[in-house]
Order: sequence, then structure tokens, then C-alpha cells
Amino acid sequence: MTSQGRTQKYLQRVDTEWYRNRLFGLMCCMLAAFLILGLRLIYMQIINGEYYYEISENNCIRRERIKPFRGLIYDRNGHLLVENRPSFNLQMIEKDAEPLDATVKKICTYLEFEPKDIMNKLEKGCRGGYEPVLIQEDIDRDTMAIVVAHRFELPGISIETRARRHYIYPSLASHLLGYLGELNPREIRDSHFKNRQKGGYVGRFGVEKAFEDYLAGESGGRIVQMNAGGQVVDVLDEVSPDPGHNIYLTIDYELQRMAETLLGEKVGAVVAMNPNSGEILAMASSPAFNPNHFVDGMSKKEWQSLSGNPDQPMMNKALQGEYPPASTYKIITAMAAIEENAVSLDEEIYCPGHYKYGNRLYHCWKEIGHGNLNMVQALSQSCDVYFYHMGKRLDVDTIAKYAHASGLGSPTGIQLDREADGLIPTAEWKLRRYGTPWQGGETLSIAIGQGYNLVTPLQMAVLISAIANGGIRYQPTILNKIETVEGKRVKSARAVINGRLPAGKRTLKIIQKGLWHAVNARHGTAYWHVRDKSVEISGKTGTAQIISRKRGEERSEDMDARYKPHAWFIGYAPSNNPKIAISVLVEHGEHGSSGAGPIAGKLMRHYLENTDTTISKE
Repeated sequence: MTSQGRTQKYLQRVDTEWYRNRLFGLMCCMLAAFLILGLRLIYMQIINGEYYYEISENNCIRRERIKPFRGLIYDRNGHLLVENRPSFNLQMIEKDAEPLDATVKKICTYLEFEPKDIMNKLEKGCRGGYEPVLIQEDIDRDTMAIVVAHRFELPGISIETRARRHYIYPSLASHLLGYLGELNPREIRDSHFKNRQKGGYVGRFGVEKAFEDYLAGESGGRIVQMNAGGQVVDVLDEVSPDPGHNIYLTIDYELQRMAETLLGEKVGAVVAMNPNSGEILAMASSPAFNPNHFVDGMSKKEWQSLSGNPDQPMMNKALQGEYPPASTYKIITAMAAIEENAVSLDEEIYCPGHYKYGNRLYHCWKEIGHGNLNMVQALSQSCDVYFYHMGKRLDVDTIAKYAHASGLGSPTGIQLDREADGLIPTAEWKLRRYGTPWQGGETLSIAIGQGYNLVTPLQMAVLISAIANGGIRYQPTILNKIETVEGKRVKSARAVINGRLPAGKRTLKIIQKGLWHAVNARHGTAYWHVRDKSVEISGKTGTAQIISRKRGEERSEDMDARYKPHAWFIGYAPSNNPKIAISVLVEHGEHGSSGAGPIAGKLMRHYLENTDTTISKE
């Protein structure tokens, strides 16, 4: 082979190796690229697949819960008491708000927020997620206009429209209607609230709590398409929420308003009841509170002014307040004495103004005494000495037996929670409680409603209703009916009988006669303050001493207001065909006849004059 041929062959081999080396290098580069790409895919799809899936899902499609409208609350005549009003809430989704610092800075510039306040709310909310975090509740229209105008500069910021609870008449029937409170984390985990979410409200007190399951409704939901700024661009699917049912109460708006007006600045309670069914026509407790503050929010100072108020505005005194029944309890003592044959109906007992037991004098409220009295006169004039005699002839356990059988000393069964028991003492109770035996003199105090006796205004309303209707103890109820928003009846109230008074017709006739004379006879304790020429009223006054004082030691008008007696009046009307029964308690009202009686008298007259308008609408 010539030198030229060898040279050409060499050059061909060199070219082939160069191309082979270039091709190998290229293949190595391609293999490395595919390896890197493969590793990246593994990292994105396997190692961090869930994270990127969440990002892709939430940047495109999200599920949103739609909260239902809470049911409305009406009085017995369809008068609206509680409604829902629209509320606009400013919220942020942190993942959509990135870059977060820039978005927070802008929103603070436009709305004069403090960045640290927003960051604190994000910390307490779902930090780093796609759940909306509430920035400000119930914004005004100016704030809403600013947010809408700058919506493209504020990614992740949105305005949610919610139905906000609104009590139309602030403080009216506040203890009865109750209020709402925000769900706490423990309740959200509770199976009973499994369909609720953070930021939701539930009934905390009163009707709102008692009928929560009916009022709340069922949440709906929707699937929406979002853009990169976290704004809804399309609704792909939607399931409408089921609104809560509407509640119709047994109370009468006008009667309720009048009861609270008559109480005014006085501390106490009023319960008006239909004695033939147990329906509560009015339930007032004073002082009251504004339930809207629990939804709209209140400052720490405002809460302290409520919780620290010595008059306890947060207590429903109608069913939580426990007071000595005073002379209203003489109804029980009279019932026990007649049924136990401890006194004959024509027997008269002399009242000189005091009763000596052992080495102590027990005084009558009338210092000069009442003279000779029979049972009817003793009830009418509320003679203490007469009932001291009855207490002596009976004993504490016998009186307690009749009190318990009349519904005292235990809850009435009304649908509202936190109802107090009251207290009807027995010899065994005192021995267990104080470790000392019962004394005979204590029975005398018990017989006139003093001593350890404690009752609630609601219990006394049930008692006087049973006296009025002939002995039937109805369970008090505040529910008239429950309807859907379309008007379909879900539940209707029915009268529930808890039992009967432990008294025969003859005994009840005597007690009824005594109560009639208490209001309509000239010497009756309620004659000058309660008697009404337009309607016959029957009732019993009571003046409950809260401190012990010796006769003549200090005049009532000179006493510190905190130590003045509580005033009671329980009664019903018309006397011969009762349609309304009322229990009134005025703390430190001094005298039942003048402190509580006029309130009851005016309410009964008002109700009977407007009785045609108080019939429940079907």
C-alpha cells in the first residue's frame, strides 16, 4: 500500500473515532438529562406528589361549605322576634395570598390594619393552608368597596357573605331567647357538631340552646374553579343548604313587653302562664342583657360589667333565682292542715299579734293582731299567728310532703336548661346538712314560708296555676310549634300533666275562697293595690325577710336597700274561669301587696282585655 493510501486510511479511522467519541458524549449527555428528568419526576410525583397535587387541586378546583340560614323565632301570634341579617366578613387564604408579606402590606395600607394583627390571626387560623382565615367580621360598606376596587392587587383576599343573628328588640325576653356563641375546638371534634366548622355559632342559652337541633339547619356545599389569585371564576356543582326550622313560642310579645316595662329598673322576675295548658305567656327577668352583643362581639370591659354586676343580669331569675316564698307558702301549709284534719273549717284562732313558743315570741306582721280568724280569713289577711298554730299542729316533714307533691323543691321540667331545684327542708335534710336535729321553732318559720324554704318564681307560677284550674299540675312549656321555612308543621306542642295537687275539691275550694278574699275583701292584703273593678282577681301576697331583725329595731324605710324584704304576688284571673296565672317576685320590693301586686294586676287586666288577639295562629 502506498504512503498516500495509508494516510487516507488513517484519516478515515481518525474521523470515525472522532464521530464515535462525539456520539458517545452526546449519548452520555442525553442519558444524564433523562436520568435527571426521571429523578425529578420521582421527586415530584412520589416523594412530594401529595404536596403538588394539593397545589394543583387548590389552584383550580376547591370544595366550599355553604352555611345554612338559622331558623327564625316568633311569638305565639307570628310576631318576629329573632331574624338573620346579612354580614360581610373579610377573609384571607394564605396560600393564595403569596407573596404574603406584600399582600399583607397592601391590605394594611388600604384599610389601616396593623400587619402584626393580621399575622396573629393567620397564626391562630389554618396557617399555610387553603382554609380561609377571618380577618375582620361584619365590615362596613366603605371597607367592602375598597377591597372590591383593589381585588386584583390583593390575591387571596375575599369577602364572604354570611347570615348574622339579629335580635330585633334588644333585651326583650333576652333570658328566654338566649344567645349564640362560637364553637370551640373541643366542640368541633364532638360528634354532635360533626357537620359544623370553625367559626360557626351554636345556641348557648335559652331557646337558642334548647332548640339548637331544629334551628341550626344542615350545611350545603359547592365545587368552584379558582384562578391563581384565589378568586372564584366558575361554580361547577352546588348542593343547597337546608335552612333551620322556624320556632313559634308560647309567649305573647305585647304581654312580654309590658311585663318588662312594669319591672323597669326593679330587680326580679315575672312569669305569666296559661293555667289550663302550662303555656308560658310571658317570662321576664330583670335586669336584662342584649343578646346581640354575644354575636357582634363585646370588649373585656363590657363582659366584666355583665358578669360582675351584683344584680346578675345573666341569670334568668324566673327559673334560676331561689327565694324564700314568704306568705305565698301559706297555701301549702293550709293545704296540709285541711287534708291532715289539723283544723276544722269553722274553727277560729285568736291572733293577739304574737305567738309564744318556748321562751320566744313569734310575731305576726300585724303588731296589734288580727283577732279571731278562720282558715279563709287567715289566708285573706295572711295572719302569721294562725299559721304558727298550723305549723305546731303539723310537723316539718308533713308540710314538706305536701310541698313536694305540689311541685316545689324540684325542677318543673320546662325546656330551658339550668333550672334551679329550690329547697323544701325536712328534719333528715337538716341533720345531714348541718349535723343538728330539727327544732320545733323552725317549723313555725317554715309554716309561714321563711326559714330554709327556697322556691323559684316559675315553681310558684305552676303552683298558683294548679290552684286556679282545680288541682292539675301542668308542665310549663315555651314551645307552641315548629315549622319549616315552607310552613310545613314539624312539631306541635301538647299539654303535659306532671301530676295533681295533694288536695281534694273541698280543700281547693277553701283555698280559692281565701285567695279571692285576699284581693276583693276590704281586709285582704291585696285589696288596696291589686283589686280591679273590671275583672275579679284572686291571689296571695308575700313579704320575704332576708335578714332577721327584732321588732322595732329598725324601720323598713331606714334599712339598707340590700336588706329590705323581697316582694311576692301570685294570682290568677278571672277568679271563676281562670285564663291567666301570674307569679311576680321583686327583689327588695318590701311589701308583696304594693311591690309586686300592681305588676300582676296590670298584666292580668291587659291580657284579658286583649285575649282574642292572644290565640295561637295555626
